[in-house]
Amino acid sequence: MFEEVLDFSTDCQQDRGTSQLGFEFIFLIHVRIQELDIKTFEFNKELSYLDVSNNRLKSVTWFSLAGLRHLDLSFNDFDTLPISVETGNMSHLETLGLSGAKIQKSDFQKIAHLQLNTVLLGLRTLSHYEEGSLPILNTTRLHIVLPVNTNFWVLLHDGIKTSKILEVINIDLQKSQFTSYESQQIPILENAKTSILLLNKVDLSWDDLFLIFQLVWHTSVEYFQIQHVTFGGKVYLDHNSFDYSNTVMRTIKLEHVHFRIFNIPQESIYLLFTKMDIENLTISDAQMPHMLFPMYPTRFQYLNFANNILTDDVFKKSIQLPHLKTLILKDNKLETLSLVSHFASNTSLRHLDLSENLLQHENDENCLWPETLVTMNLSFNKFADSVFGCLPRNIQILDLNSNKIQTVPKAITHLTSLRELNLAFNFLTDLPGCSHFRRLLVLNVEMNLILSSSLDFFQSCQEVKTLNAGRNPFRCTCELRDFIQLGKYSEGMMVGWSDSYICEYPLNLKGTQLKDVHLPEISCNTGLLIVTIVVVMLVLGMAVAFCCLHFDLPWYLRMLHQWTQTWLRVRKTTQEQLKRSVQFHVFISYSEHDSAWVKYELIPSLEKEDGSVLICLHEGNSDPGKSMTEDTINCIEKSYKSIFVLSPSFVQTEWCHYEPYFAHHNLFHESLDYIILILLEPIPLYCIPTRYPELKALMEKKAYLEWPKDRRKCGLFWANLRAALHVNLLDTRGTCELQTFTELNEGFGGSAISLIRTDCL
Repeated sequence: MFEEVLDFSTDCQQDRGTSQLGFEFIFLIHVRIQELDIKTFEFNKELSYLDVSNNRLKSVTWFSLAGLRHLDLSFNDFDTLPISVETGNMSHLETLGLSGAKIQKSDFQKIAHLQLNTVLLGLRTLSHYEEGSLPILNTTRLHIVLPVNTNFWVLLHDGIKTSKILEVINIDLQKSQFTSYESQQIPILENAKTSILLLNKVDLSWDDLFLIFQLVWHTSVEYFQIQHVTFGGKVYLDHNSFDYSNTVMRTIKLEHVHFRIFNIPQESIYLLFTKMDIENLTISDAQMPHMLFPMYPTRFQYLNFANNILTDDVFKKSIQLPHLKTLILKDNKLETLSLVSHFASNTSLRHLDLSENLLQHENDENCLWPETLVTMNLSFNKFADSVFGCLPRNIQILDLNSNKIQTVPKAITHLTSLRELNLAFNFLTDLPGCSHFRRLLVLNVEMNLILSSSLDFFQSCQEVKTLNAGRNPFRCTCELRDFIQLGKYSEGMMVGWSDSYICEYPLNLKGTQLKDVHLPEISCNTGLLIVTIVVVMLVLGMAVAFCCLHFDLPWYLRMLHQWTQTWLRVRKTTQEQLKRSVQFHVFISYSEHDSAWVKYELIPSLEKEDGSVLICLHEGNSDPGKSMTEDTINCIEKSYKSIFVLSPSFVQTEWCHYEPYFAHHNLFHESLDYIILILLEPIPLYCIPTRYPELKALMEKKAYLEWPKDRRKCGLFWANLRAALHVNLLDTRGTCELQTFTELNEGFGGSAISLIRTDCL
């Protein structure tokens, strides 16, 4: 819109038709306009704001714009103020900016009836001012920007009689040709209206400042502010002659002070202000090294000495400020907190700002604060953990950010009223608990070294409504799980969630936002993990018990164990053991009572697969010239393995007692792997006679294969037997005239198994 307005202002003198465009705001600033015809805007019914300041206007052709509220003609080259009868007809006018080299009463009389909110006198030059002109105006706020070499005193005198708020800018009394008042000739202003006086960009001497204060002191001014002050020149006046009587002054603010000279009587200057005995005093950014107070009590309620170079010396003398409620000593050179506390003990302080100093506190220093103190700003100092031992009992808002605090001592018991605590930018490694400040509502621990949250925090900080713990190097482990859950479900409690809450450890989670970290409760809750394990173990135990009762699981486990042991033994068999002189794969020893099982179960099961198997049976292989025992030993020695089918009948047959004995006697020293025991029927140990210890010892040392009564389990039995018979014979062609059975198993690698059957009668 500004570009369109600028083009319009350029063409307005050429084509009035364009004024029919409906602009509400028109800015024609710094466009070098020399003449202006207000009638140009006649048809712009929506226009309410017209700014043609900072141009080269010398004349204005007036036309009454009834809807205009803001008109600024300041900082132009008018000889006299551009005011006419038409200006007085603008009844809605609220803000009026004027300029002119000459100011006369007759000009202001044309608009004296207007109820204006603000009048701006932006003067480039002022060659003549008719005294008494300004008070004719009817305005709430008068803003005067002075040119060089202006009679400031007359304008100040008349300005105080004009408006409630008076602001004067660019006061240079060092270059002014107009002399100031003599101290004894300062007039008493009558009919003063100003309650707020603002002076900005001031260059004057201390004597001039003294005279300004004395002039204003006896007027209606209640609030007096001077900003951007430069002092110079020698001091001639006696500042002790200041008349402090009969004033309504409540607040004085002196800000951004610079010195052209330094040889000024500091004590007199300090006491000039502190003896004023007003409610509010501010002297900030003045490079002030010290401050003095009168020996008697004063009624100051607010003191602001921020941005100076005050030291602990300020508090080494007794100061009586019984009514003081707010003290701001920000950005100074204070070092000892206990000194400040003793000073404050004689006041009614409620708010104290000691930020940006060099303050520290040692544990052996006693602190004495007033019971009224509720707000403290101790940020940007050098405090360590010991500072918590020097805090007022009734403190409610405490700012300790940017210090050197590592922990919040648990021994604190007196901060029961604390509601807001700021510990940002310190060196905390854990979230502090709230057991010593139960009423805490706001906690800020941003930018510390916090890795995890403590159990104490969640147990004692139930009342905290706002928590800022962002930008910490969080360790995203189980210790942080409750904190993460708090951030996810606290509904706005965590300030900066979730962008400011990022994992630093472990490395695999570095850079991950806490909201994206999943820590299952079962992995973090030891009690729950134990309960879960116990429940799982109970379920598994019940499942195992059920299987044992209904599916005979122990039998399957025993058979599986035997098969595994047999397989491992076969793997360890050496080539020398395999090359011993054998003619048969297996010799079978059994009783007549068990012959049916051997003939119809055992032998057919070994025969059913392809391959050459040599079995040695006693019948048909006996030597008439030898005894039964000798024939048995001969068969055992010619066979690679011997199978003994054990049953009560086998044990009771006298002949069969010799077979295991001699088999054991011959093979025991080589390897027990050559003996295979099949328990066809259960044999109680008491059924084995004591005179046969070899058989009993063999059964104890050699795991036997148990024939299952349940036909569904036979598959595992035959698998174990085949594994026990697994050999790699190089050449086994027996001389016994026996049947040749074929049994090959892919698991045996094509090995031939020879079997020898001996009938024990």
